[in-house]
Amino acid sequence: MGVRPGLDLDTILKASTEMANAQGLDEVTLASLAKKLNIRPPSLYNHVNGLPALRKKLAVYGYEQLYKALIHATVGRSKDNAVRALGEAYIVFVRNHPGLYEAMLRSPNSEDLELKNVQNETVNIVIQVLNEYGLGEEQTLHATRGLRSILHGFASLEQKKGFGLPHDLDVSLLMLIDIFLRGINAMKQESKNSDDIRD
Repeated sequence: MGVRPGLDLDTILKASTEMANAQGLDEVTLASLAKKLNIRPPSLYNHVNGLPALRKKLAVYGYEQLYKALIHATVGRSKDNAVRALGEAYIVFVRNHPGLYEAMLRSPNSEDLELKNVQNETVNIVIQVLNEYGLGEEQTLHATRGLRSILHGFASLEQKKGFGLPHDLDVSLLMLIDIFLRGINAMKQESKNSDDIRD
């Protein structure tokens, strides 16, 4: 078994993602990955320093891919349309990359600077979309937490087969996002009414 020509970190991460999505994250080991890539396991150490390092790189890679998906979904859209597009893109990403999403959630060191930076970039997309509602900095951050919780909760329940009733999940998702949007728009109106009273 010779060294595979052109082996690089990107190739390793794409192969790891394929394995994680198809078989589950726990099936991605250096030995199984080397077998998939048709190389000797020590060759992987030229690119990643062991399994924990691979898991971290996989988490970073996952957040980078999610970031691209959310940017693509929201560009040219604003307010309600942007929130709906962002929500749908998030759920589709998790559906298409269940193992990669698990790697993102199970990243070994949440204090790692590279990982924190790419996580923050993803969160900032949500903040930018919700900034359009003019809720103010603190309320926007609370709303960002709320939307992320809704999307992660929905994605996780779907991933774990937690929705047993035979109803269209996409309809449920859009209804949930619309309920969130009604709350956001109500908050904005209440804030406006309060300002009008003070004036």
